[in-house]
Amino acid sequence: MKRITRRGFIVGSAALSAAGRRGFSQAKDGGRLLLVGTQTSGTSKGIYAYSFVGGELKQLGLAAESANPTFMALSPDGRTLLVANELDEYQGQKSGAVSTYALDRSSARLTKISEEPSQGGGTCHVAFDHTGRAAFAANYGGGSAVSFAVGANGALSPAVSFFQFNGRGPDKERQEAPHAHRVTVSPDNRFLLVNDLGLDEIHIYRLDAATAKLTPNEPPAWKSAPGAGPRALQFHPNGRFVYCVTEMASSVVVLHWNSKAGTLETIQEITMKPDSFSGLTGGDDIVIDSRSQFAYATDRFDDIIVTFSISATDGKLTLVDRTPCGGKVPRHLTLDPSGRWLLVANQESDTLSIFSRDGKSGKLTAAGTVPLSRPQCLVFA
Repeated sequence: MKRITRRGFIVGSAALSAAGRRGFSQAKDGGRLLLVGTQTSGTSKGIYAYSFVGGELKQLGLAAESANPTFMALSPDGRTLLVANELDEYQGQKSGAVSTYALDRSSARLTKISEEPSQGGGTCHVAFDHTGRAAFAANYGGGSAVSFAVGANGALSPAVSFFQFNGRGPDKERQEAPHAHRVTVSPDNRFLLVNDLGLDEIHIYRLDAATAKLTPNEPPAWKSAPGAGPRALQFHPNGRFVYCVTEMASSVVVLHWNSKAGTLETIQEITMKPDSFSGLTGGDDIVIDSRSQFAYATDRFDDIIVTFSISATDGKLTLVDRTPCGGKVPRHLTLDPSGRWLLVANQESDTLSIFSRDGKSGKLTAAGTVPLSRPQCLVFA
């Protein structure tokens, strides 16, 4: 692989439900196994393994050398890791790559199974379907999305379905072209949703899980406010509500999901940034706790974690608190399996931040940081 830097603009939950079904592995010291993907433009060489116990991280070493593994997803059976290799050039093509690895929990090491071109540059997100027999990728730079069939041994097929998006949004710098940023499978495994930051849309496809084939839904997309930039997506565990983080508006849009028709309807939009903040915004990602009481979202340029409470009746959000993320440019966050801790990968400060979480109030308390060059993605395995 030839490494190419990510898009110039950036400064330098299905997985959770699947994890809950299969359970989590323990490291030799009794801790939980955490895998961290990185940008390899710094000193990092790929995917790193950690043991997480008692709110502390202990590095177990390099799990696998890999080029720009900036996002990862674990298969429903916990045996295969799917990786987005965020490249602009791969084997002479204008493409990123998608790779799969077998996970050896006893050694905390990964062995490559397969690797396929993603058909578009800047591959930034991947996901399995809920059977583990289909996989998907979003290409930010290429403005496209792709699906793959997954064999019994975890090997990817060549691309099954590919969709090239076209057009632009009103923000001339950040929406000069389509920018696919997230692939999310619906809870019933019948649809794939693709966030397109550049076109202010969430594209919706019907999924044939047996073949990994995608066909456009009717209607084919949900539209955000112009210039909002829908970036991240998370389904509520009840399957009725969806939470979309917008990058440029730095907001969370609460949506109602019609699982029969495959359509989204806006319920609420709530801002993440404080009124006093006037700089560049970069809404990033969101997670929901296992009891569906709180949601946590990050903003990359305000360097905050925003805590929201979730209404049990209509899924609407109420702002609880804003907490400094413990570093610069948070790229991903996750809750540990116990729900007592929240971890953040801070790209520009080269740190992983750890926060303890009050289960009753939802509030976070900083509990420490660990150095790692350009961390991007956190997956408990």
